[in-house]
Amino acid sequence: METTSRVGAQAPAAEGGQQLPSARRTIDGYLRAPFPWYGLDEAFTGPRWLMQVGTAADGAVEHGSIGHGDEPSVRGETGSAGEQRDRFAVVVTVAAQPSRRSADGTGLLEATSVSSAAWLAGVGLLSFTWPGQMDHSLRDDWLDQQTETAWALADDLDGPEWSRLSLPVDGAAASFHYRESEYGWVLAGTTESGVHLGAYGRGMSAYGLGFAVVKDITAYA
Repeated sequence: METTSRVGAQAPAAEGGQQLPSARRTIDGYLRAPFPWYGLDEAFTGPRWLMQVGTAADGAVEHGSIGHGDEPSVRGETGSAGEQRDRFAVVVTVAAQPSRRSADGTGLLEATSVSSAAWLAGVGLLSFTWPGQMDHSLRDDWLDQQTETAWALADDLDGPEWSRLSLPVDGAAASFHYRESEYGWVLAGTTESGVHLGAYGRGMSAYGLGFAVVKDITAYA
């Protein structure tokens, strides 16, 4: 799956509570999607917030993320190991797409799959992870290495790094691929609504989560 641009996440509010133009652009990206967005179901009563969408070269929205709980900071960048970790879960929605021609007609775009959702979730978790003992100058190399590892893991969902986890999606049990690491957890599965789901989190157990279609995405802005 190829993503060429993103719509940035948290936008500040202007004085008086009015949203700035960047906030409007963020919600516009979600509203343009031709597929339903997923988040945690109503059993989760904490904060919810929009993050970013990914688009193809022609501007079509292909995937996006919605956060739940604490807005995460980079683990290891500040604070000590003894401090309380962030408690968050992020749900990634990926449009189920067949292999198709690119916008300019010169090639084919890869089909999306559960592996696409697993990779996006794995990379998403990495974006909030940074070993505390690592020098800043080494982080790019570390991220490159870990991104390659996330891709390899996503491409082998039946491998030993993954287990199976059954969680509710729109009230019905669904099977997910699930793995844990020292940085948090990642899972990926599919739905009957034309999308694949990925999720990642830290400090919040995946075992009690459920997923549901977001009825009003504007309520998250």
